[in-house]
Amino acid sequence: MSRLKLIKQLKEKNPKLNRSEIEAVIDVFTKSISKALKKGYSVEIRGLGRWHLREFRENFSARNPVTNELIYKPKRVKVKFRPSKKLNKIINE
Repeated sequence: MSRLKLIKQLKEKNPKLNRSEIEAVIDVFTKSISKALKKGYSVEIRGLGRWHLREFRENFSARNPVTNELIYKPKRVKVKFRPSKKLNKIINE
């Protein structure tokens, strides 16, 4: 689902809110999640899921499969999402 489709659905369910208010709510939601993750916290929304960070250590012995040369991969952090049991149940019905 794209951002525009989400805004349209929220507008249909809440006709009293105008588009700019809905966009502001979505912006605050996404920015607050990204700020918390940037600080190193995990974010959990009951019934939806949990965003957390996974740290990957640096790798000195990675190889390019085409040229077979050594590649250095620095330490990096990725965001992972784990859906809740409730969301998994809804998806798998």
